[in-house]
Amino acid sequence: MTNFTIRIELHGASGADYDKLHSAMIAGGFSRRIKGDNGIVYHLPTAEYRYSTLSESATTVRDRAATIARSVIASPEPATLVTQGEAAAWSGLFVV
Repeated sequence: MTNFTIRIELHGASGADYDKLHSAMIAGGFSRRIKGDNGIVYHLPTAEYRYSTLSESATTVRDRAATIARSVIASPEPATLVTQGEAAAWSGLFVV
């Protein structure tokens, strides 16, 4: 299983636009949560998502996420960043 972290920025967007983005990303199979090695699940920062797959590449995941983001706000183009990796470290995240 490959894990990806996705960050999306909707340029000039409102809070309501981000609410729509969150709903659309979750419907698309993305998660707003991350599980620590200690088994505790945490909320990711706003507009960050996790996605796990057996076969998709970072490019494919980016394209899927960008398509979802464009469905929320078309102009200007939403910024989409995808990183691939198993290791993650964080602090200050809230427990689910």
